[in-house]
Amino acid sequence: MTVFLNQLPALIGVIVGVLGTLLTARLNDRAQWERALSVRWDERRLDAYSEFGRALKEVHLLAHRLTASSRPSSRAHPIDRDTGLELIAQADAQRTKAWEAVLLLGDADTVAAAREWRWAVLQLERAARGVAADGFDWVTAVRRTDEGRDRFYAAARASLTVGSGNVAQARWLTDRQMNS
Repeated sequence: MTVFLNQLPALIGVIVGVLGTLLTARLNDRAQWERALSVRWDERRLDAYSEFGRALKEVHLLAHRLTASSRPSSRAHPIDRDTGLELIAQADAQRTKAWEAVLLLGDADTVAAAREWRWAVLQLERAARGVAADGFDWVTAVRRTDEGRDRFYAAARASLTVGSGNVAQARWLTDRQMNS
């Protein structure tokens, strides 16, 4: 019994060492799994945000093209009305599908900003279809759309923890138009 008691501290040390090793390995595995999961969701969020932005920008550009002939200062390439309406319907269908992914994967700030941008582009689309609200002003609506896009990208970049500074375009676009 004395031999056992003499070796008890060493045995306890081995047991503590094994438990510590197992615990450390478990914590490392869990941290690695959580990092991999985070990267996977970030990749999917990036895809969702990119697809939504692309689809919404397509609607925006088609609205510009459909209204180009009625806006003398427009730089957009005019498009035949029937063709434009068909293309805008297709682009709107893509935007609707992309919106679902944003709703599923986006955080609250990004979804709110996406909703605001989507609403602003809808006003341009309605003008292109000839059903704009009373008092609609194209320049104001485009500025609101550009600002909505800036807020969406700022929120999306924050959601994805992209931290390379401000990439807002609305002010730059406004300044560019004033200096043209």
